[in-house]
Amino acid sequence: MESTLTVTEAARNFSDLINRVVYRGDAAILTRNGKPVARIVPEGLKKNTGRDLAEFWRKRVHMTTQEADSFSNDLSEIRSEANRPQRDLWAE
Repeated sequence: MESTLTVTEAARNFSDLINRVVYRGDAAILTRNGKPVARIVPEGLKKNTGRDLAEFWRKRVHMTTQEADSFSNDLSEIRSEANRPQRDLWAE
């Protein structure tokens, strides 16, 4: 479960926040002036980037640095495309 709280709330309840992250696997987005500034997640739930995945494969499949960079860029493009709103083909 992911919750949103202000930096002030997180500071006042820091021990409880950390316990929820460690023992329940919760995540929290911290905001300041209504804008997200940080995310606290359990270490096991760390989000990996395309660069991390490319580095993993480079070590195992012997990708060149150029191939790893290209792979990372491809993944970034895929992620951007996946986040775009989809057209409703039935409405056309």
